[in-house]
Amino acid sequence: MRFAVFSPDMAGGGAERAALQLAGGLAERGYKTDLVLASAVGPRMAEVPETVEVVDLGAKRVLTSLPALVGYLRRARPDAMVSILDHSNVAALWARRIAGYPKKLAVVEQNNLSTAAANAKSLQDRMMPRVINRFYPWADAVVGVSAGVLDDLRNHATAVPPDRFRVIYNPIVTADIAMKAEEPVDHPWFQGDDQVFVAAGRYRPQKDFPTLIRAFARVRATRPTRLVILGDGPDREELEALIEELGVGGDVDLYGYTDNPYAFFSKATAFVLSSRWEGLPTVLIEALSCGAPVVATDCPNGPEEILAGGRYGHLLPVGDVEALAEGLALALDGEIPRPPEESWTPYTLDAVVDDYLAAFAEIG
Repeated sequence: MRFAVFSPDMAGGGAERAALQLAGGLAERGYKTDLVLASAVGPRMAEVPETVEVVDLGAKRVLTSLPALVGYLRRARPDAMVSILDHSNVAALWARRIAGYPKKLAVVEQNNLSTAAANAKSLQDRMMPRVINRFYPWADAVVGVSAGVLDDLRNHATAVPPDRFRVIYNPIVTADIAMKAEEPVDHPWFQGDDQVFVAAGRYRPQKDFPTLIRAFARVRATRPTRLVILGDGPDREELEALIEELGVGGDVDLYGYTDNPYAFFSKATAFVLSSRWEGLPTVLIEALSCGAPVVATDCPNGPEEILAGGRYGHLLPVGDVEALAEGLALALDGEIPRPPEESWTPYTLDAVVDDYLAAFAEIG
């Protein structure tokens, strides 16, 4: 059996990592597996295992990759394909209809569709719920990466037959995470006894780092602590201006992208997720698997489900500076315990590969 996993590129986000890990997991099981990319660029390209064949469609945008994707499907004739992210999903559905392959196609929704569309800047993204309802019925399986994502998706994709919906988590926890978590961190704040909070993600409105920085500034005004935010993005200048305005430039580091965030997570006083919305926040599960205490917003969707209603970490309201500051203070006081192994077991690579194989077997 030949599998294809389709993603826009290998950027540093959680969805791209999910595509990469799924392709690697299928290849480990002995299946011929292609990682099909609209454009083979991004920091995760270096992580693609040798067992996975990279197919570069050479397109600047996902939707313009359609002709090349059709050509690939006709040549390779994969038996099944998993497509990650909504724009890729639409392209995959059209390509499959034109090419006649693959025989089985699963499309994966990574985010809460309602919230993402409401906060979208482009008309194309605001129209995505209508687009999904029109084209997702062409898929054999429609996957939500959390129960909350799937519930929201059902409300929009009303034309999809109910038996095609499935919850399958992203494959997040892999053996290499534990090894990388043990590596040292080349950062002066992790060399002594400093209490350091760590956050990670694209610098954009969804992650709501301004609320985190304001909450941190409140806590820092009364006690010594530091904050490292891993990642990068279009809001960097805005965040730098806010840090300067609040006078915490000496204690907040917009670190940028790193290929080993796990070493930071394992040594953090707490990992902080300040998002306005998510689907299944990869970094939250990675942080749990690294043993980091967690402070997270109860945003739609994912954190409440992942943290079992607060059993595995501290949940607080979205956009609430005071509540987030209180959560940071609890972490500094050691009031948030490290998570147990059961908190991340459902997100292991083996478990997720089993779920996809079972889903394709059911399709027939």
